[in-house]
Amino acid sequence: MKIYTRRGDGGSTRMLGGKSVLKSDPRIVCCGAVDELNATLGWSAVGGDAPLQSDLRAIQDDLFLVGAHLSIENSEAAEAVLPMLNSAIIQRLEQQIDQAEQALAPLHQFILPGGSETAARLHVARTVCRRAERAAVELSATAPVPPVVLAYLNRLGDWLFVYARRANQLLGVADVPWTKPPS
Repeated sequence: MKIYTRRGDGGSTRMLGGKSVLKSDPRIVCCGAVDELNATLGWSAVGGDAPLQSDLRAIQDDLFLVGAHLSIENSEAAEAVLPMLNSAIIQRLEQQIDQAEQALAPLHQFILPGGSETAARLHVARTVCRRAERAAVELSATAPVPPVVLAYLNRLGDWLFVYARRANQLLGVADVPWTKPPS
């Protein structure tokens, strides 16, 4: 497989299934945001603890499949050639959120992104996730997007927030509280 094809030199690309579209097509923008999120999660896992790396790797696998489903316009065609997306991936995130929150002190104030390097990376990933979610919502206004994709990206943003806090806890670093300026 050749890395470069020269087909994209004019600003177009091929979606899964072969249709040629502009690289600015909302579907491609959405796929790009999911890809950026996946890369950010890979960066977040560098130097992290083993359980966190394993959880991040599972999410990277999910996101690769999410991106593949987003790159096909016809959901029936996607189901014919790709593994199914179902609510089990959302349920897994919710279970992990619940488990992590049980180990964390309750929040009584807003926190700033930061603390440890791993937590800071996860907070960056959270903001990239929210951008990918907005791109998917925007795409859904004009094209079919599997509902599981929208729910998954929404829940993943929550997961990343909780796991940033959990990373700080595991590394013995306090969350960074937001200090309300004096009135």
